Amino acid sequence: MNDTSKYEQVQPVTAAAKGHCMTLSRRSLALGLVAAPLACPALAQGNRPVTIVVAFPPGGETDVLARVYAEKLAPRINRNVVVENRSGASGTIGAAQVARSAPDGDTLLFAPNTFAIAPHVMRAQQTYDPVADFTPIVMTGTNALILMASRASGLRTLADVVAAAKAGRIATYGSPGSGSPMNVLGELFNRTAGISLTEVAYRGTAPLVTDLLAGVVPVGFVTPAVAVEHVRAGAMAPIAVSSRDRAAMVPDVPSFIEGGFDIEITAWYGLFGPRGMAPALIEQLNANLNAILEMPDVRARMATMGIVPAGGPQPGFAALVRSESERYGRLVREFNISAS
Repeated sequence: MNDTSKYEQVQPVTAAAKGHCMTLSRRSLALGLVAAPLACPALAQGNRPVTIVVAFPPGGETDVLARVYAEKLAPRINRNVVVENRSGASGTIGAAQVARSAPDGDTLLFAPNTFAIAPHVMRAQQTYDPVADFTPIVMTGTNALILMASRASGLRTLADVVAAAKAGRIATYGSPGSGSPMNVLGELFNRTAGISLTEVAYRGTAPLVTDLLAGVVPVGFVTPAVAVEHVRAGAMAPIAVSSRDRAAMVPDVPSFIEGGFDIEITAWYGLFGPRGMAPALIEQLNANLNAILEMPDVRARMATMGIVPAGGPQPGFAALVRSESERYGRLVREFNISAS
């Protein structure tokens, strides 16, 4: 991160600039065309850093993405931007911290779509409402999920998996945790294929991959970036991706839809603030993140994780969060998914 002395010199804000903060054109916001850093009054508050909370441990995809965006955001707003990991309880601990924060832009949340699922899964200990307690700012990217099979299982296609499940040769599937998008995908696969594999919920992706490699579980759901090197080495077999189209990272792997199953679930990542943020602040953060998502080095880094850049105006992301919360709430109740 750059020397903090840089952030002591906040760019002066003229009356015209204040107006610009309030009236960034819709076209500029949609395209991310903010040519230079502009410290709007809402963000020009002395030398305090902006904190982006990641509600998961360091080193995972969410954490890596947050650090990429933080590095690029800092010079655009003339503020130091730090990432703080506050993991636990399927991401609800860190998210609840942000929900309780002041809506001044000093504390933000970067989260995957587990953010919209976890409160429904942990309804007995619900600490936040993903719609009512937050201000969605921008969706930064999407990612397919992938069904992997252990080499020992001998499974190579969706038809193989379904046949093995119906014959009782396999009885379980692995996920990185109950209530994760992978868990929901597993239950959708069960229903659509007419099978009844039981979830084995791991505490994250790493131990799941370890057990897939060892053949402890026959199949499991992960993201392509986690699996691709094992696919290339022949240590695991890719079965299907959950996106409508094939994933660029594993272009030879068919989708569930291609395999005859009407299943489409895509993981997404987004930046949020507490509810009640000023429109000018929302617009500034949205415009800056849209511009960051157009940077070639950022897009290249996202591509290494199989993530497709998203972006776009804030209202569209807010609508998506509402619909996703409703959708996942319905599926969690339908499949009786609960925290384990």
